[in-house]
Amino acid sequence: MHKILIFLTFSVTLATSYIVDYGPVVKASQGAIWPKPKTQVISNNFNMLRPSEFTFETVGNSCDILQNALERYHTIIVTHLRRIRNRVKNDHENNKWRSKPEYSGRLTSVKVNLKQKCEKMPHVDMDESYDLNIAEQQATIESNSIWGLLRGLESFSQLLYHSPDAKFLLINDTNIYDEPRFKHRGLLVDTSRHFISIAILKEILDGMAYNKLNVFHWHIVDDHSFPYQSIKYPELTRGAYHESMIYSQQDIADIIEYARMRGIRVMSEFDTPGHTASWGASHPELLTKCGGIFTGKYGPIDPTIESNYDFIFSLFDEIVEVFPDVYVHLGGDEVGFECWQSNQNILNFMKQHNITSFVQLEELYIQKLIDKVHSLNVNSIVWQEVYTNGVKLPKGTVVHVWTGNQRNLLSRITRDNMPALLSACWYLDHLSTGGDWVKFYNCDPWDFSGNDNQKKLVLGGEACMWSEVVDDANIVQRIFPRTCATAEKLWSTEDVTDIEDAKQRLEEHYCRMRRRNINAQPPSSPGFCLV
Repeated sequence: MHKILIFLTFSVTLATSYIVDYGPVVKASQGAIWPKPKTQVISNNFNMLRPSEFTFETVGNSCDILQNALERYHTIIVTHLRRIRNRVKNDHENNKWRSKPEYSGRLTSVKVNLKQKCEKMPHVDMDESYDLNIAEQQATIESNSIWGLLRGLESFSQLLYHSPDAKFLLINDTNIYDEPRFKHRGLLVDTSRHFISIAILKEILDGMAYNKLNVFHWHIVDDHSFPYQSIKYPELTRGAYHESMIYSQQDIADIIEYARMRGIRVMSEFDTPGHTASWGASHPELLTKCGGIFTGKYGPIDPTIESNYDFIFSLFDEIVEVFPDVYVHLGGDEVGFECWQSNQNILNFMKQHNITSFVQLEELYIQKLIDKVHSLNVNSIVWQEVYTNGVKLPKGTVVHVWTGNQRNLLSRITRDNMPALLSACWYLDHLSTGGDWVKFYNCDPWDFSGNDNQKKLVLGGEACMWSEVVDDANIVQRIFPRTCATAEKLWSTEDVTDIEDAKQRLEEHYCRMRRRNINAQPPSSPGFCLV
């Protein structure tokens, strides 16, 4: 009897699990901002905006970045209706919305006020705060900084939603003060394991701007290919997959400028001493010749050969000129000690210099490289192994956490008064199923044991798109909208944790990105977009 009852109960559970309502599982919000602003007061009163008569009015300082942004966002606003107008039946009955008491009238312009002179390049301490006000058919966006105005323009564009007949855009009266929680909000893109075209990199940068991300971490070379075309050592591109899969100096300048216009820093990573197999296609003398069971193979850069430092230092002289950001990522992860251990010359060097471990040998190399970079007035970021292996790091060196127990690591790093970045919980190549952005959303950079001063040392974090199984065909949809979760955790206040609210806003934001030609995938559940 008990077995029968259990079976019946199980059967009922199965049957009821298939009862669903028709239509989208998640109902999209209308005119909701992603990432969520710091403070927002929104009214039921709404305005009509006709794109053909709408303008931005500059009332303060101006510059090329601002003018470019105003043209870009005007195009976004015009395109918003154009993309959906043919999909909606124009029913005159739908115009009843204009007789509602909440209807305020027509909004024809927005005053854009840059209160201080334009900065030329985005930087680690840039001010991204802004004020946005819409009331009584008047609208203003104000900021002390061009970077704040860029974020304010993005928020304004997201407040717009189409009328039921898709003839007009609507926008509610709104008051916003907004600023980011963390100053480093990044996305790493690996262009070595698969080459990613300039066109797709620009699409990714657009998507970053729509999510208020501000650091493009360009992991440009690795073991598998060397697509960077060096000025001093052009032969390094022998390590590229193909002559058509190379980033010229013009390509790199193009990406840096495209990012600059969107308030995004471009931070390069040339990972050493490991992950350097592709360097050996043109300069095998840089690499360690393995012995023993690894005979015939090459390992990490050989840190015992003095001429190797001359080459690498010269290359980094170039790198800090080509990439003008104040930070350069030096890598330092996953160094293959087994090859060093199999090389008799390295073992002899260690004995002569009283080096008792391969960790110490790595420290010798990393310390020299960090000192070189700092002599160029550039700060360095290293993967966590450099720190956990005990390398003595100069003050201000940023430790990038990517694996292991992130809570313990962040607590240790910041207790040692070192700044930190978090990526461990935001690996976009770790794909599970639809809606897996929720696991990213539930990760917080301050979720570790530490005092207020320690928390301040966490600069922010990055979502990481390693490219083993992505290329131009699928990288964008792997990034978006999944990295949107990371973007909100890094921008919005710590108490923004409501998953159900986030689902509705992300459903709208996904469709918004699709309208803007970002090839995003559906975020969660069955639904639709008018694009």
